[in-house]
Amino acid sequence: MTDETDAASSPSAPTPTAPTPADGADASPSTRDARPLGLTLLSGAVAAAMVFPLTWLFFRASEVDPQRAYGIVVRPRTFEILANSLLLMVGVTILSVLVAVPLAVLTVRTDLPYRRFWTIVVSLPLAIPSYIGAFAFVSVFRPRGIVQSWLEPFGVTELPSIYGLHGATIVITMYTYPYVYITTRAALLRMDTSLVDAARTLNHDRITTFRRVTLPQIRPAVVAGALLVALYAVSDFGTPAFLQAEVYTRQIFLEHRSFGGADYAAFLSIQLIVVTLFILAVESRVRGDDTIHTDSIGAGSEDLIRLGRLKYPAMAVCALVGFVTLAVPVLIYLSWLATSQADVPASFQFQWSFVLNSVYVAALAAGVAAVLALPVAYLSARYDTLLGHVFERLTYVGFAIPGIVIGLALVYFGANYGTLDLGPVSISIQHSIPILVFAYVVRFIPQSVGSTRTSVLQVNPRLDEAARTLGHGRLETFRKITLPLIAPGLVAGAALVFLTTMKELPATLMLRPTGFETLVTRIWAAESAGLYGYAAIPALILIVISGLSMVIILRQEDM
Repeated sequence: MTDETDAASSPSAPTPTAPTPADGADASPSTRDARPLGLTLLSGAVAAAMVFPLTWLFFRASEVDPQRAYGIVVRPRTFEILANSLLLMVGVTILSVLVAVPLAVLTVRTDLPYRRFWTIVVSLPLAIPSYIGAFAFVSVFRPRGIVQSWLEPFGVTELPSIYGLHGATIVITMYTYPYVYITTRAALLRMDTSLVDAARTLNHDRITTFRRVTLPQIRPAVVAGALLVALYAVSDFGTPAFLQAEVYTRQIFLEHRSFGGADYAAFLSIQLIVVTLFILAVESRVRGDDTIHTDSIGAGSEDLIRLGRLKYPAMAVCALVGFVTLAVPVLIYLSWLATSQADVPASFQFQWSFVLNSVYVAALAAGVAAVLALPVAYLSARYDTLLGHVFERLTYVGFAIPGIVIGLALVYFGANYGTLDLGPVSISIQHSIPILVFAYVVRFIPQSVGSTRTSVLQVNPRLDEAARTLGHGRLETFRKITLPLIAPGLVAGAALVFLTTMKELPATLMLRPTGFETLVTRIWAAESAGLYGYAAIPALILIVISGLSMVIILRQEDM
């Protein structure tokens, strides 16, 4: 194969394009089957459960005085908060795509040395909670911080402030771009590269081939990852609150903290839901008809792009990303650990039960989310029905609801309806593991739905039809044919849920059983008290555990 600078010797030659439904997918009986009633009902039940917390929001919002509600809507500060929230979402999403897609191509389609190592390095920032990164970067870049102290001998007395919208945009991007990277990398690994080979034999250069062949095939994965990033950006609480960015989540928290402000917090949350629906509508428009089938996975023998002398700058880029997103916060926490007081107060002593509790609830949430996401993703991807698409969209709503709002909703539910009467025994589910896991699933099931749906889209329905003609039933066909092919997507989605559950703070604080301490609750307690050294051990352990779970994602792919 020639290198990237090869010119096309036959400009008029047709370029193969990614397969579309017109190539025969529509002819598949699998897409013409009558709507599966059982699957539709099951998906509807999952979607209904995921939007259940919204009932509390609407109930609380209905109690707001209409005149006061109108005043909240029209006051200038509300428009400022809306504009800032949209700017944060757009900025984080664009930056994440610009960072993630080149990194995915670099670690999959080039001869970059040590590709497995760099894959882990650029994926691992997902393991670090953005609020932990925010604490670290404020320590580095704040007035009179570490960087300024280094630059003072050179006459630099003031640095640009890290506080505000721009700081939150940068920090959140650094810890959310792996959503796009992971989904894009998986699509590149599973893509049918025979089309790329065909384009190269027609003497099309690599840029043209990428634009007309590769990009259409990976677009669903890029959009799925970008959707997760956008929803995360508008729902994140910790980073905007700490960096004082005036967005919805911070204002909702302030209203909740104020006396009698719960109703108004719910009303602002309704506005945030409207923003979420807008994001979903835009994503649906951008995604369009993304049904892309391949007869094989990873077929073809496309040569890796030879970087030549560019391999060293490419490795430097990967190293820079890893240093900024991983090394800086880790080194900061290590420094806090080294300078902390020798005598740790009893209330801040580290216990291994914090680790076990964190892993336990995260694993439960990941398993439940994978099971519940499967029918929703399969119905949406395999059957072109209005209900299927509606149910899929409804599962995404919880990802944009701040964890503190979901926590409040379920606390209210638990206080009023949280006792199960089993005859002689009554069981309270308020502040219990089941209600905590349910909150996690509501928040993070979109990660599992998106990953699973992308995998289902890449399985040609003709494979199912071939099995059906051999006398296999629907369930047997799904178990023997479809499930093994989509298993990597299922596991990747579950691993994403595990990662984000380990980092979830507001819902954990509000719904955990009495005395149930996790890594994030201990981190927040120490940092809220200004005892950063006592947050170092739980923070570092959380980073290590979450990082190891990334291996599960990467091992499901043929690196």
